[in-house]
Amino acid sequence: MKTVITFGTFDLFHVGHLNILTRARELGDRLVVGVSSDALNIRKKSRPPVYDQEDRMQILNALACVDKVFIEESLEQKGDYIREFGASTLVMGDDWSGRFDHFSCYCDVVYLPRTPSISTTEVLEIVKRQK
Repeated sequence: MKTVITFGTFDLFHVGHLNILTRARELGDRLVVGVSSDALNIRKKSRPPVYDQEDRMQILNALACVDKVFIEESLEQKGDYIREFGASTLVMGDDWSGRFDHFSCYCDVVYLPRTPSISTTEVLEIVKRQK
């Protein structure tokens, strides 16, 4: 069984998230998704996510393309998560190109193109402008 793993915050779930998850799942038999914990998101982005980690996990668990969801507590543990879940492929968006190549000693590393003109940051900006 070929396991694919990916990571993200997945806040304000949108079609770009769905597209990358669907394409990631097509690369294997099983898709495991690490969701950034609320604390990790605050450390990364200096702000809490709009939806808490339990809500974001519930959304991802409801998707047919996702087989397993877990909380990612630390960016430094990605290698541990890859080994723990026996992932043969790590998938990330191409905005991260090259930044995860050091995991190629554990698995294939694939960067998939992002969906044009959509990101959580853009959605937040649109909402702010409409207030």
